[in-house]
Formats: sequence, structure tokens, C-alpha cells
Amino acid sequence: MDYARMRAIADELMEHAPEPIAGVEITPDGIIMTMSPSGTHELVAWKLRRQLDRQIPDTLAAHTGGDVEDPSIGILRRPDLVVLPVAAMDTPGPFHPRDLTLAAEIVSPSNHANHANHANDYAQKMHDYPAMGIPFYLLVDPRKGIMAVMSDPGPGADGQPRYRARHDYAFGDSVVIGQWTVDSAEFPLYQS
Repeated sequence: MDYARMRAIADELMEHAPEPIAGVEITPDGIIMTMSPSGTHELVAWKLRRQLDRQIPDTLAAHTGGDVEDPSIGILRRPDLVVLPVAAMDTPGPFHPRDLTLAAEIVSPSNHANHANHANDYAQKMHDYPAMGIPFYLLVDPRKGIMAVMSDPGPGADGQPRYRARHDYAFGDSVVIGQWTVDSAEFPLYQS
């Protein structure tokens, strides 16, 4: 099915989606319905945004929410946080990935229903974000107290898009994302 048709179906699904559905994502494999995040998930996103806001220039914004779309490769994603130029926020519709400096994802709490979310953040977005040319991908996992910063998007040895650099961190570390540093000691773990 072509991307325009998938997008029309996704938009129609959102018109009839029940309350816990927060948005949709589209990949070449299909449409993904996303759930409203938990309180701790949102707290981590808020703390991350506040830390980045103190470091980025006034021409950039750390923004929680919003779609990122590249119809040319058939991908629509909804990162938990993006860093992009303020001017890019003053346009209708989804953000274009070429405008993003950073896409960040916070892994949802563990349960059977969220198993697909973990694979989405750890595997599928690890392919989609470099395919979209987003320079940095930050993955925060409050289930395990770990983080990873991926950078240098480009073709891998197999020719497929990938991040060619990865740095892993544990909560408590100072996390370097390009020219910014995040104090991950501020991030809470999920309560069991």
C-alpha cells in the first residue's frame, strides 16, 4: 500500500480512536497506534526538556510532542522529545526530519501490552531515525536505568541506514549528546 493511502487510513483511525490512544506512527510495515504515556514517562520527558532548554540557543526548541514525517520514505513518527529550530515550529502539519537535531524516546513501563513499544524504540526507530537523517537519537529506558545516544546516521556495511556511533550510559551518568550534557541522575526509574 502506498504511503498516501496509509496516511489517510491512519488519520481516519485517529478520528475514532478511544481515549488511551495518543497518536499514530507509520512505517513501511504498517500503522502503529500509540498509547498515552504514564506519569513517570512524562516526568522523564519534562526533566529532559528542562535540561536541554538551559543549554540550547534561543533559536532552538526542545519540544515534547509533535509528529515527524518523511513521506518520501513512508515514515511518520511521534518522538517523545525533539530538538529543532523554533522557526520550524511555525509551520502547519508535521515536522520535517531534516529540521531535527535530536529525537528522543522514553521506553514505556513493562507489561504485555507494551512489548511492541520496546521493540519499536529499540529496533524499528533505530532504523527509521537514521533513514530520516536525524543526527542524534537518545533512547532513555527507565525500566532498566539505562540510556543510549546514537549518532552519525549513514549507511551500514549492508547499505541499510543506521547510526554508526553509539554510547551507552547508566542513570547517574553525565550523558553527552553532541554539544549538550544531560544529568541522568535526575531521571526516576519506573516503580514496579
